[in-house]
Amino acid sequence: MAEARAFTAIVNPAAGGSASASCLVPLGRLLREAGAELDVEYSRGLEHAADLARAAAESGRAVLAVGGDGMAGCVGGALAGTGALFGIVPAGRGNDFARQLGVPSDPEELAKLLLEGEPRAVDAIDANGTAVLGSVYAGVDAVANDNANKTRLLRGSAAYYFGALRAIVSWRAADYLITVDGETRERQGYTVVAANSGYYGFGKHIAPDARVDDGLLDVILIRTAPKRLFFAVMRELEDGTHVRRPEVEVMRGEEVRIELAGPPGRTLPYGADGELPGVLPVTARVLPGALRVLAP
Repeated sequence: MAEARAFTAIVNPAAGGSASASCLVPLGRLLREAGAELDVEYSRGLEHAADLARAAAESGRAVLAVGGDGMAGCVGGALAGTGALFGIVPAGRGNDFARQLGVPSDPEELAKLLLEGEPRAVDAIDANGTAVLGSVYAGVDAVANDNANKTRLLRGSAAYYFGALRAIVSWRAADYLITVDGETRERQGYTVVAANSGYYGFGKHIAPDARVDDGLLDVILIRTAPKRLFFAVMRELEDGTHVRRPEVEVMRGEEVRIELAGPPGRTLPYGADGELPGVLPVTARVLPGALRVLAP
């Protein structure tokens, strides 16, 4: 009989910690009852979480990211290229990367997967030198993300919807330079998304044909259109039918660079796995098979 796995679960108590804890308690009991070791580490933030992940991996333990996409992206990004075993305990609002992988949220199903599942090689993304998992995006979505982070009166999805509405109302079309595998296109639009995973933004199916194991990024451009049409596209993101619209352009490649062509002085943030690492330009490069994930 194979030796039970040893796990280190990393939780960020500052970001949805109570939800993370409530998910981890029944799962932890099931893992320990099956003979597995489980240590729980509470991080002080995403940088500390990445340090904890690397330390656990170096000691030969499987590392679990407990939380949403920010935590999964941080911990998974820290483990990319190391050969370490990585698992996700979906405990956030979006859980978009877990959704793409088919990771269950039910404790019994998840415990069985973590105890007995075979590692699956999946791609990651190098975004300006930092490894992330799901997608890199620059446009009205990143501005909405920024607005939500700055909202003091609202929390959770309400803050994001308020931030998105404010971003759309005040949006001016961005002039993008998009370079995919060396070929540059100049476009005006609402956003550019370089997607490894098909989902982002709390379950929006932005890139319905994206696969996490094909060594490619799906690039989705939503071009300039009347705002009423943009709202229609937003509704269609739920099921991925937006890609049929002529205002939506789909590209695919191994390396994507997103820049602003003008006007001078304008800046635009870019997002990655729900976080905002910086402003354009950003280069997103696929890291084929960089992660060993416990996923169906």
